[in-house]
Amino acid sequence: MTATPVSKSSLPLRILTGVVLIALALTAVWQGGMVFSLLVALGVLTMFAEWSVMFGFSRPLRLAGLVVLAATVFLTTSVAPAELIALLAAAAGLLGLFARKLQPRAAFWLTAGLIYCGLPALALVWLRAQPEGMAATIWVLALVWSTDIAAYFSGRAIGGPKLMASISPNKTWAGAIGGVIAAALTGAGLAGWRLPPPDNTPGWLLAFAGIAAVLAVLAVLGDLFESGLKRRAGVKDSGALLPGHGGVLDRLDGLVPVACVAALLFAWTGWAG
Repeated sequence: MTATPVSKSSLPLRILTGVVLIALALTAVWQGGMVFSLLVALGVLTMFAEWSVMFGFSRPLRLAGLVVLAATVFLTTSVAPAELIALLAAAAGLLGLFARKLQPRAAFWLTAGLIYCGLPALALVWLRAQPEGMAATIWVLALVWSTDIAAYFSGRAIGGPKLMASISPNKTWAGAIGGVIAAALTGAGLAGWRLPPPDNTPGWLLAFAGIAAVLAVLAVLGDLFESGLKRRAGVKDSGALLPGHGGVLDRLDGLVPVACVAALLFAWTGWAG
């Protein structure tokens, strides 16, 4: 998501970029395996590169972080998730300690950036590898997309009170509520179409709608969090790679918390198994 206002003249470019990104993501999810891991790796490395620029990391710290994240993604096929999370945390902590000597002001943000970028990557790769992983991953992505799209258009159409003007002056309560409603409908609809009903769970579609609504709230909060980071760093967008959208961080900020929480949910319930 992005807080950057979009003029009517640039809206077609924004839509075209969004369509291309969605098609690319769905193709990778459909293929699974190494294709999906490569797309996730590309996304997470670009996110961290933008994070590094925002917080002014030196070249050695930037390269070290990229190596850690690349290794983390490609170890998912041979290392258990819990162990890989521990390895990521340990590597992030060690690099943070190293950064205290090389670039003290960057130490915290280096550790935080590795965790912020690495955890959703692990969550998505793990989720796609499950027996019902294709449907579950599409479900997660689709509810984030529906939240983003509905929030953007309902916010522009309705306007009204700002959600948190001090952090992101272009977001409104109408947009946030519209996004949550759209996510709930999308979550229930896709669950009924593709995901198998959980055993002995009455009203399971309603449950999926409620879960999707909660995850949509997390997506909105993730968007606000990234907006706060950009304000702290003094930048308008995290990057300029995506025409009409800004940077990759701007597009994936809502997915970061949603992917992590959704993976925990699917692991706990076994719904993707």
